[in-house]
Order: sequence, then C-alpha cells, then structure tokens
Amino acid sequence: MTANPPEKIELGNPNIFFDRELSWVDFNFRVLEEAQNTGNPLLERLKFLCITENNLDEFFMVRVAGLLNLKTAGVDERSLNGKRTSEIISEVYEKVSGFVKTQYEILSDILHELSENKIKIVQDPKDLRGEDIQFVKNYYKREVSSILTPLAIDPSHPFPHLLNRTLNLGITLYSDEDKNKIKELFAIVQVPNVLPRFLQLPATSDPDERRYFPLEEIIKLHLSDLFYGMDVKQIHTFKIVRDADISFNEEQNIGDLLTKMKNELKNRMWGEAIRLDVHSGAGHIKDILKGLLELEDYQVMEIPTLLNLNDLMFFQGLDKTGHLKFTYPKPKSGFNLKKGESIFQEIRKTDHLLHHPYESFRSIEDMLKIASQDPKVLAIKMTLYRTSGDSPIIQYLGEAAENGKQVTVLVELKARFDEERNIRWAQKLEDFGVHVVYGVVGLKIHCKMLLIVRREDDKLNRYVHLGTGNYNSTTARFYTDVSLFTAEPEITEDVAILFNTITSSGKMPKLTQIYAAPTFLKEGFLNLIQRETENARAKKPARVIFKMNSLVDPDVIMKLYEASQAGVKIDLIIRGICCLRPGIKGVSENIRVRSIIGRYLEHSRIYFFQNGGKNEVYLASADCMPRNFQRRIEVMFPILQDKHKKRIDKILDLLLRDNTQARVLESDGSYTRLFPGEDDPAVNSQIDLAEI
Repeated sequence: MTANPPEKIELGNPNIFFDRELSWVDFNFRVLEEAQNTGNPLLERLKFLCITENNLDEFFMVRVAGLLNLKTAGVDERSLNGKRTSEIISEVYEKVSGFVKTQYEILSDILHELSENKIKIVQDPKDLRGEDIQFVKNYYKREVSSILTPLAIDPSHPFPHLLNRTLNLGITLYSDEDKNKIKELFAIVQVPNVLPRFLQLPATSDPDERRYFPLEEIIKLHLSDLFYGMDVKQIHTFKIVRDADISFNEEQNIGDLLTKMKNELKNRMWGEAIRLDVHSGAGHIKDILKGLLELEDYQVMEIPTLLNLNDLMFFQGLDKTGHLKFTYPKPKSGFNLKKGESIFQEIRKTDHLLHHPYESFRSIEDMLKIASQDPKVLAIKMTLYRTSGDSPIIQYLGEAAENGKQVTVLVELKARFDEERNIRWAQKLEDFGVHVVYGVVGLKIHCKMLLIVRREDDKLNRYVHLGTGNYNSTTARFYTDVSLFTAEPEITEDVAILFNTITSSGKMPKLTQIYAAPTFLKEGFLNLIQRETENARAKKPARVIFKMNSLVDPDVIMKLYEASQAGVKIDLIIRGICCLRPGIKGVSENIRVRSIIGRYLEHSRIYFFQNGGKNEVYLASADCMPRNFQRRIEVMFPILQDKHKKRIDKILDLLLRDNTQARVLESDGSYTRLFPGEDDPAVNSQIDLAEI
C-alpha cells in the first residue's frame, strides 16, 4: 500500500489551516470551561460566565457583522481552510447555539450554588413574600415608573431604534375597542439601564441571606400602570445585538478624525441587527421581532432564563464574599531603590524587566509622577491605546505640561470599544496643554512606548519604557504582561526616531534594535524564523517558543511549517485564535500548541529564538496577525541583558510545564486539557510565576 503524500505547504491547501472565526468560538468555549470548573471559587465561575457573554457579543458586533456584510455584498470568498463565507456564518451560528445552551446549563448550577451560599436571585414573582410585594411596589413607584416609556408598534408608530445590547420587554396586548372586535397590539418597554438590574429584597428571618429581584420582573408586575385598559397576553424579554464595527474614510484631513469618530460612535448604537436573544417560549413575540428586525431563523437565540449575563457581574461587588473569590498576592515593587537614589539612576545602571501582575504596574505611574515634577526632565512622549478611569497617568502628564515640560501623547481614537473613553482623556490632556496627536491615517497606534528626556551633566539622556500591554492600571491587575525600562542608547534612539516618524507622518526608517510595523516587523520576524530553519538544516541548535494572543498570519504559519519540516522544535503558547494545524505528518510534526486560560488573562507577547545557541528574546505589542503587521504601528524589541533573558526562559519553561490550566491543540482542532499524572507535581503557571 502506498503511503499518503505529505500535505503541500501552500495557501491553497485547506487541510493545513483552521478557520479564524471558528477557532475564536473554540477559544470562548475554553473560557466557558472555567465557568464550569467547580475547582474555581463560585463567584469566579460566575465572572468567567459573564466574560464569555461579553466576548460573544463583541465577536458578533465586529467579526460576525463583517461576515454578514460580505454575504450581503455577494462576496462568498474562501477562508484559509477552504470554507466559504456563507459556510462559516452557518457554522458560527450553529456552534454559538450550542454554546449558549451550555452557558445556561452552567448558569443553572451556579445559581443553585449561590442560593446554597445564601445569595438568591428570585426570578418567579410567586416566590415573593407579602412584605416583598409591597417593597417592590414602593420601589417601582419611587424609582422606576417615571423613567419608563411604553412604545406601541403599529403603522403610525414604527419599530423604535432600540439600543445595542440593551434589555427590553416585548408585549402583546388586547384592546377591547368595542364589544364585537378585539384587536391585538404589540408594544415594547425598554428596561432602563440607568437603574440597577437587581433589587435587594428585605431581610428574612436568616440575617445572612441576601435575595435579589430582577428589574424586568418588577416592570412586568406593574404593566397595567403602563397600558391602562388593556389586557396583557404575553411578556418576554429580548436583547438585540447590532453591527458595531466602525469604518470611515480616513484619507481626508486628519484634523477631522476626532469629529468623525464622535459621529461614528453615535452610529454604532444603531447598526443593523445581527442577533436576537429572546426568551424561550416567546413564540408569537419572537416571530414579530424577527420580522421587524428582518432576521433569519438562525440569527435568533432562545434563552431559557436571565438575559444579558453581563449584568451578573453585579454580584462580584457584594461584600462578605471573599471566600467565593480568588485570592491574589500583592504585587511586588518593580524597583528597590537605595536611599537617596533616583529611579533614573537605577535605570542607567541596568535595565529593569517587570512581569505584571506579579510586579506592580505602579512603577510606571511612579516614574511618570517623578518625571512630571523633576526640573531636569525636559520632555515626555507617550502612546495611549487603552487607559483606565482610575489611572493617575493622565493627571501626571497634565502636571508635566503645566510644569513647562514638552509633553506629547499619541492617543489612538480607534481602540475598539474604548474610543469614547480615549476621546475624553485626549480632550482632558489638551486642556492641560499637552500636545495630543490623534492617530495616523490608515493605521492604529498599538505600540506601548514611553520616552523621557532628561538633562544630566550638561547632556540629554533618554529613558524608555516599552511593554506588551496597555498603560491601564485596571487591566494590569489581571492581565499578564512584560515590560522593560531601559536607557540603552540604541533602543532609546530607536524609540525617539519612531516617535518623530509617527508625529511627522514621515516614512518609517529601518531601526537599529527595534522591529516596527507596518514596514519592517513582518519581514524581520519571518527572517528570524528562517534563520532557525537554516540552523536546523546545518545541524545547529534550533528552537522557537512563541507566546501570543492569536496566530492568524498565513505567511508566518507557512514559515513555521517549513521550520518544522527542517527539524526546528516549535512550542506555541496561544491563548486565543490559532489557524495553524499542529501534528500534520510531514508538515507540523515538530509543532506543539497550547492555550492557558485561568484567573489571569494571558496577554504578553514573547518571541524566543535559539539562534544556534546564542539565544535571542523579543517582546512585542503585536500578535502574529495581518492587522498587526500591516495596519498598525507596532514594536518588537529585544531583551539584551543575560539576566533578563534567563528570567524569560524560566517564565516560558513554567508555561510549558503547566498541567492544570493548559489545553493542548490537537490536529483535528480539539483541545485536550492537561492534568498532572499520579507522580507528577501540579503546575499552575499563573500561581507559580509569582516566584519567578
């Protein structure tokens, strides 16, 4: 019998790729496993469940919306794995339907366990006690009734523009206009998102028990106040998910970008409906909504209980629930300064590598605070892609400008779903006197860079911070990222050139130490993989370890296949999407792929090349995706000092030994969760990394 020939490494071969969108759904299933995992604390399981809902909505608002727009335009192109757009749409909705079913099975278990822990959501009004009913009635009259607006739907009142992802009630009513004719009406009441979703009910005989009643159920109990003289037949909650991707022509005066973005943010709330979530058993109401929204059957998700699982994050904020949550160690200080020594002196002596959240993000904030007040600091330049509401970074940048320093901040207005927040911060910075640059035409500024210029001994010295994550103190507590403080002349010179190139809209030059997108990063990255391939062919040590969020770029995937064929050992730690298919005979037998999902969101991008025994390590703001290489300004920067290379080696080694939170990608696309063997110690990298 003749053996099957090995697969060809070419773009037209669908057998060597996974589809991007379907791979993303698989990723969200892995997050859902953490909600199902009874080894996790109860409120953490609930949080994971909420995260899957938020992930899913954003996926639909951008990626699925894009597929549907292609379908509407008559474009039925094939993806990397050979599936047409129409086939992918069908498979996505089918997989998501099963996903939603699993979500609510898990929710049922979690709600039951919450009740056992004396936190109860009362969903059926029949379970209300007499004093509860009066309490709810008083609350309705005092806080709710004045806000509500009943909206009848008929020829003179067309279907209203209901906001994206908001909760609504669909209602069918009967109006007895005369004794011989009964007319059915359809109406909508928006559940106001300005009020808490859950109302705490009066205490019971058990003082430790806490009970909550959903706002939509409060409204249902009082519909007669809104529809006087009508009889209610059916009431069901529903949610509309809309196309929320922002796109506009940037090839115009860049000064108009802020105005354009503000206008587009308004449009986002009214995009075309792409999914309808409605209560199971809605029947007639479901059909009415489906028709009004012009949706197909497959675009309707029937939900058995509470809609909008995101709102359940409310319970994370309850007091006296520490036993139901993870415990997090206090982050270590990034700098241990000697008395009288400044942070700038410390950085001049040696580079500092920080691993967040194990080491405090506050070191970055402290550096900015010191720089804003230091009379020797002349200039500060910084990129802001996403920042947090409680971060003092904006304040320190503003104070620096008020203290007479040259402060330039590159604010990316197109940071998806953070656009509105970035606009607010940008305008606040301008009020301080900061020079704000609003992005670059056709590109997103995704790199994470901070440059401080300081006069020392009659010369100017530069200090730089570069990172894999955003300047966001909130996410820095829960995202794993790596960042570098350095005064190394070649790196600081590269960063200074890069800032000037961005603000001047100049042509991107080739830098000495840093690879920058969109011009040189991909080429450099492919060359580094190619070098490992050539080393393997020459029988030199050759190994690649990449840690990233997503691997989609087909050119990188094919380079990795070629490296695998040459004998390069390749380990990929990819949290989310992976379009590479490992374990294909003759193609990817030397490639192993794992995903780690746990209490922290794995966000760092680390790229290790063995280089014939002369190890090279790079950190980056970029994943291996076409958008990062072609449509963003990104940086990949080297770790030059041996002590920091060795530390990253330890980090990668621990991630590759994880046998509690890791899942291994099989060649058929499934993920197998790892468990320690009988004689093997359990390795949870997200906990154990605190010691490295």
